[in-house]
Amino acid sequence: MTRIAQEDLADSLAQAFQFVSHHHPPDFVRALRRALAAETHAPARAAIEQLLVNSRLAALGRRPVCQDTGVGQVFLRVGCGVRFFRRDGAPPWSLQAVADEGVRRAYRDPVNPLRATMVSDPLGRRLNTRDNTPAVVHCEIVEGDALEVLVVAKGGGGDVKARFATLEPSDSVADWVVAQLPGMGAGWCPPGTLGIGIGGTPEQAMLLAKLSLFDPIDMDLLQARGARNAEEALRLQVCERANALGIGAQGLGGTSAVLDVKLRTAPCHAATIPVALVPNCAAARYVRFTLDGSGPARIEEPPSSLWDGIADRFEMPGAVRVDLDRLGADEVRQWRIGQTLLLSGRVLTARDAAHKRLVDLLARGEPLPVDLRGRVVYYVGPVDAVGDEAVGPAGPTTATRMDRFVEPLMAQAGLLAMIGKAERGPGAIAAIARHGGAYLSATGGAAYLLSKAIRAARVLAFEDLGMEAIHEFELVDFPVTVAVDSRGRTIHAFVQSS
Repeated sequence: MTRIAQEDLADSLAQAFQFVSHHHPPDFVRALRRALAAETHAPARAAIEQLLVNSRLAALGRRPVCQDTGVGQVFLRVGCGVRFFRRDGAPPWSLQAVADEGVRRAYRDPVNPLRATMVSDPLGRRLNTRDNTPAVVHCEIVEGDALEVLVVAKGGGGDVKARFATLEPSDSVADWVVAQLPGMGAGWCPPGTLGIGIGGTPEQAMLLAKLSLFDPIDMDLLQARGARNAEEALRLQVCERANALGIGAQGLGGTSAVLDVKLRTAPCHAATIPVALVPNCAAARYVRFTLDGSGPARIEEPPSSLWDGIADRFEMPGAVRVDLDRLGADEVRQWRIGQTLLLSGRVLTARDAAHKRLVDLLARGEPLPVDLRGRVVYYVGPVDAVGDEAVGPAGPTTATRMDRFVEPLMAQAGLLAMIGKAERGPGAIAAIARHGGAYLSATGGAAYLLSKAIRAARVLAFEDLGMEAIHEFELVDFPVTVAVDSRGRTIHAFVQSS
């Protein structure tokens, strides 16, 4: 019998969620480095370089790799010989309560505060719980007398792109998976891994897909030795076909959207093949530890040599420098898709809730709290600043959620350009072309690097929205790629412009 103090589990979870906020798994960093070495498409190379620089800076600065610091997910494998107790002599808590305590402490850490994501009452007021609880807890009772724990901080961009289907036994799993990828777009922030769950029942398949994402990245070894069974053959086939689609890093083209394809299977009904697909983004965040009753976990940091040769800043000699304070329509019309721009000057921020308020004001004929004429808006909800930071990690959010607002804000309010991540839909692209504007792509998953280019920040409107309030940032050499130009051409090859 192993006695494990629940205080040790809570301490370990808090430590783990803090650790994964600023440390990529070593196998992911090595996979990114291989992708960079193989990539020849300039916009994709620039994106991967930013991800690697961001990884190094986040580890050194112990600040989040991504502003979406994720949903706290805890997977427990509890040995039959484990007994939980509390050192203070109180009755044991539920495992949900222990996990919530660990998440609460990690996300409210004053040294490295993490952005709270969870909202209660999903169909009602959707109020933020403000401490990122409740955690999502999965528990399995297994043989043995130890507690094995997998801690995952999973951002919304990956999980929202999950897919499920029940195929017939004669259907091709590879065909179905590859067919999903164009529709998933770039909102899951590639390059990353694809997790596939096959078999079981629908909920089992989804859990298998999720768990497979945290198996070691070994696609390079598999490609070198070849497949030994049907599962490995499927992994190889999906990886090759997925990268041949040309989606590439951040959806900007190239051959490096998928770093690995992971797979787990379970027995299933003879008449079906349940198949689930869950991607893991460029902010891969997870760690494992084991408790044996001797105290809290000790999470070892990877050696600094993991980032040898990676710079502490992103440089692009051929980039075009842009002064946002002097930017006009004539200059925007000169931009072409695929160009890297370095933005300096003032930019406004707004996300879903702020966009909705702005458009509602326009519909009622009421004045806006900020003047959007000739301005650029950045779709971002930053982490709180600490120390001398102007703002915490501040990477882009998915632009397609703001597509419905593009036409009224450009036509009625005079908005000139937007910054976000991933593709725009045909309607938004048409509006951009109609009004001679542009859409610029910032690298999702490079939030700490991008925050280094933000030298000042202040709230201008909707302060009650917290991180979704309208801010004004002052930028210096903020890197973006022209993703939709004033002619309505898009760099995202999987989107048909109109």
